[in-house]
Amino acid sequence: MQPTKHNWTKEEISEIYHKPFLDLVYEAATIHRENQDYSEVQISSLISIKTGGCSEDCAYCPQAARYHTDLEVQALMKVDQVVEAAQKAKAGGASRLCMGAAWREVRDNRDFDRVIDMVKAVNELDMEVCCTLGMLTEGQAQRLADAGLYAYNHNLDTSEDDYKRIISTRTYDDRLNTLHNVRKAKLTVCSGGIVGLGETDEDRVSMLRTLANLPKHPESVPINALVPVKGTPLENQPRIPIWDMVRMIATARIIMPKSVVRLSAGRNEMSTVEQAFCFMAGANSIFAGDKLLTTPNPDFSDDMKMFEILGLKTREAFKNGRPANTISKPVETTA
Repeated sequence: MQPTKHNWTKEEISEIYHKPFLDLVYEAATIHRENQDYSEVQISSLISIKTGGCSEDCAYCPQAARYHTDLEVQALMKVDQVVEAAQKAKAGGASRLCMGAAWREVRDNRDFDRVIDMVKAVNELDMEVCCTLGMLTEGQAQRLADAGLYAYNHNLDTSEDDYKRIISTRTYDDRLNTLHNVRKAKLTVCSGGIVGLGETDEDRVSMLRTLANLPKHPESVPINALVPVKGTPLENQPRIPIWDMVRMIATARIIMPKSVVRLSAGRNEMSTVEQAFCFMAGANSIFAGDKLLTTPNPDFSDDMKMFEILGLKTREAFKNGRPANTISKPVETTA
């Protein structure tokens, strides 16, 4: 078993990414088996707790207020609504709940107070709780940690060089600074990117290098396939070939062997055979439920059938242990 590495060069990662396909998948599968239970896949559920009206200009996102999509703007959910959704997800097999809000950054106001209550309430359901709320200060990250948050998601999306083509309302350094604040609060990091934005292979390699060369590898690395949405600047992007998704998953698995690699957005367009290749290449988590924030996603029953066919089993919550900040006593919440 090779030691974890944090000084990858673009050339090294590019060589891995461009290996003959079957050789790449075999190497990734071997490393996966050396480091983790290859048959174990975590089921996560992602809900949009505040939908639309975002001030950002992410070219792929229907939640940006400036784009004319069919998305209906919805206010921040109530705590009891989130608990109900979490209970439904857990009953479907999910061991992790991620709550996403269409914000540019977190603000210290009553909405954030309510999110804190959501974190406390879902944490009491014995589920890993993850949030994706935009940029965070160090103090805000600590508040979430004190409430029992397990993970914070903040994707890099693409390479630093390609970033300005996709987003102009925040910088790459802004994203890295949020990840730094998350680490300071001793939260686990969930950070990955999107494939199919019109990026080059070099951009993909560069993004993976940034993640793999962080002081500590992200515990969770989502690999998303773009789901083009009418009304966004990327509405006419073609579907990314499944082989490109598998290459990204396999490369991520090889260079970040102990991370959970999440097969995220785009699964609704993938067949069981295509998803099987992704699991073989090292993916060991999926998002389940009828929606992934605002885009369609396979439901729990379909995924359970796929797991049975492929001989997969669900991963329990807190497989790698609970964080020291996890609350263990009942907490009163307010809606």
